[in-house]
Amino acid sequence: MGDLPAVGLRLHDPRLPGWGFPRWGSAAAAGLDLHACLDAPLDLAPQAAALLIPAGFSLLIRDPGWCGLVFPRSGRGHRDGLVLGNGTGVIDADYEGPLMISAWNRGAVPVRIEPGERIAQLVFTRIARPELTLLDADDTPPSARGGGGFGSSGR
Repeated sequence: MGDLPAVGLRLHDPRLPGWGFPRWGSAAAAGLDLHACLDAPLDLAPQAAALLIPAGFSLLIRDPGWCGLVFPRSGRGHRDGLVLGNGTGVIDADYEGPLMISAWNRGAVPVRIEPGERIAQLVFTRIARPELTLLDADDTPPSARGGGGFGSSGR
């Protein structure tokens, strides 16, 4: 796997190694577990504004062909309503500041987050930057689908 980048981690919270960071939940897991680096439990009220929770570290990806994507953990999102306030977080290769998790309770009852709890996951992925060409409206014939919007493909 020589084509994978070496990604540096700068720990900001000394409790992370005791909580098992960094680790993937299983040998085939795509996401690296992210822990809530809180000093006390936090209750997220239903439908309240999203809160930023420190993940306790910084990433040093540095390879512009890669980025990190932060996703909610499936079980907490489905069962409890704990999702990301921004849908998906994007960690660019040149961002080296503290990683923050935008936590939001989309459910109907309060969600409690304990210090050290795994609340999100980080997935690394390649980036493609195609060459973009500005076209006039008459430069190319339309595709079979054309400009049809949501649901226009019949599926």
